[in-house]
Amino acid sequence: MSSKAFDITKNYNQLWIQCDNCYGLMYKKVEMNVCEECGHYLKMTSSERIELSIDPGTWNPMDEDMVSADPIKFHSREEPYKKRIASAQKKTGLTDAIQTGTGQLNGIPVALGVMDFQFMGGSMGSVVGEKITRLIEYATNQCLPLILVCSSGGARMQEGSLSLMQMAKISSVLCDYQSSKKLFYISILTSPTTGGVTASFGMLGDIIIAEPYAYIAFAGKRVIEQTLKKAVPEGSQAAESLLRKGLLDAIVPRNPLKGVVSELFQLHAFFPLNKNEIK
Repeated sequence: MSSKAFDITKNYNQLWIQCDNCYGLMYKKVEMNVCEECGHYLKMTSSERIELSIDPGTWNPMDEDMVSADPIKFHSREEPYKKRIASAQKKTGLTDAIQTGTGQLNGIPVALGVMDFQFMGGSMGSVVGEKITRLIEYATNQCLPLILVCSSGGARMQEGSLSLMQMAKISSVLCDYQSSKKLFYISILTSPTTGGVTASFGMLGDIIIAEPYAYIAFAGKRVIEQTLKKAVPEGSQAAESLLRKGLLDAIVPRNPLKGVVSELFQLHAFFPLNKNEIK
């Protein structure tokens, strides 16, 4: 490739994206981030998912200023943890790997948390755990239905056992939300959802929905094969396989997802606000 051609590609990389599956090029604003050639589901940012799910003008973010303080002073030969956090913040415009808040979904007030894989692989550290916990507590107090959109490589190793503690903390407040208050939680699993997220709140939904072809697992294929010395069957960690085995309730494409979630909420007695009540 000539230097001139490289400059053209570099200058226009904000306009075009390449499919991970068929490698076809398409305009970056492709509808629902689904490849027009092969139907492959491309990754979405947390902001894009909020825009897809929440009615315009109703999103109210929570705990936006919460940042990690490197609690165990993690040492790395490559890049210090604080610098990795800073570079991820600069890249994504987020303070950590999740956005939480409240809004309306087809007029229904909801509490929503959306993980962002672009921020250190969506890893769950103390900030992610605390933001989800506060969101659930707020939803409990306000009697709001809850949606958590998962996209994560699991617990964040740079925070050691503190990141693992988030699994128990979130599960505990979810137990109060679901069992004591009898409220309704929908878990939406996107690709990839693995590790401690799968092992905790990802699989605790009253209804568990996955996107088509989503990669969902606890340990990755390579780790399993190296540990057990056995081959993992192709496709066994895909959403379609997990649905057949009863681990999921439904696989829903992106286009009808908002309508499906809205219907589920109404079936569980969460209804849209009257027009006079909408601010």
